[in-house]
Amino acid sequence: MDRQPMRQVVAASLSGAALEWYDFNLYGISAGLIFGKLFFPTVAPIYGTLAALATFGAGFVLRPLGALFFGHFGDRLGRKRTLVATMLITGLATFLVGVLPDFRTAGVWAPILLVTLRLAQGFGLGGESAGATLLTVEHAPEARRGFWGSLPQTGASIGYLIALGMTSLFTALPQEQFLTWGWRIPFLFSVILLVAGLVVRLKIQETRDFRRVATKAKLPLVTALRKHPKELLVAFGARVGEAGSSQIYQPFAISYLTTTLGYGPSVALVGVLLYNVIGLVLIPVAGALSDRLGRKPIYLTGAAIVALSGFPYFWLLDSGSVPLIWLATSLAAVGGAVCMSGLQGTLFTEMFSVEVRYSSLGIATQMSALVAGFVPAVTTSFLVGTGGASWPAALVLVVLGLVSLGSSFALSGRKAQQKALVTL
Repeated sequence: MDRQPMRQVVAASLSGAALEWYDFNLYGISAGLIFGKLFFPTVAPIYGTLAALATFGAGFVLRPLGALFFGHFGDRLGRKRTLVATMLITGLATFLVGVLPDFRTAGVWAPILLVTLRLAQGFGLGGESAGATLLTVEHAPEARRGFWGSLPQTGASIGYLIALGMTSLFTALPQEQFLTWGWRIPFLFSVILLVAGLVVRLKIQETRDFRRVATKAKLPLVTALRKHPKELLVAFGARVGEAGSSQIYQPFAISYLTTTLGYGPSVALVGVLLYNVIGLVLIPVAGALSDRLGRKPIYLTGAAIVALSGFPYFWLLDSGSVPLIWLATSLAAVGGAVCMSGLQGTLFTEMFSVEVRYSSLGIATQMSALVAGFVPAVTTSFLVGTGGASWPAALVLVVLGLVSLGSSFALSGRKAQQKALVTL
């Protein structure tokens, strides 16, 4: 059968994406809430949080290397086999975080092991994101690629919501129990998701586009750099606003609300819950609209929202009103999570030729993720330097949005993209 039913394709793509984002985001939530206390207890709380967020950023360091490594094999051997490997690496690394000793037990080895496993997570996810997108987009009928291609992007929200639910469940424990064993259960739970995801993913066919490529590039990245240098730069810049802003709206916001403003964890967790629920609901809507209106106008709108909302977002967080805090997190989702994240998988896929698509999509998106990964730590350092003032963090959002806005103007129009697809 040349075309596999899309529901099976989406199930395979989405299950793996949700698992890997569960793993990745669970670490981010824990870094903002507890890792400072567990792995960096010898310094002041704000510096412990800063160190924990720096380990969160470390996961982004190996994402470009993961994109290079798995992108090569994804373009040479196929999307399916590569995605099985990325799932195993990320899932097992997350499980092992759940059995790590803390600083009181292992001393300096505890944060060293934590960073090592975080790097493994990043390496696996670096190869996962592009592959999960391609698994869906390359199976999808051309006229509805925006809609179908948006569905794997909801994996980030689904994974975050599961991670958030698991963390919230165990933060209800007495603090001593949570810090002793409760925080470990969500990490150990990942092995169940891993097994379920592998069962679904192993049943899927290789993508139609990949099977139709007659000649595989010997060095896909080199070929991509030669054929698509402009597209690589444009995709990198266009994604920076979405990737960076999501790190402020989620792990940084959790840390800022609990450590700097003194709210309980529930306020921050409900805020990011709203952010992800809105994204989960509206991302497919944005994808479907892009099939009718084009990718570029909607993506430009998202970048503009990120830039314009920087200062209003932090004014609402600093208002002292919990409903206004939740309003801020809800509105934040519309720009980065909906208009940008929902479209970028299909948009960027259409920019590159099939034989180098895994490598191209992976390296462009993961280099921007590398920049974004250190946004929480850098922004927290600004808080320390200014005595807790939020305006530098707001300015970071503005800059991120403007970078993506400028890059998005260079995106190819949808007709040009589809013409390129027809000639492949």
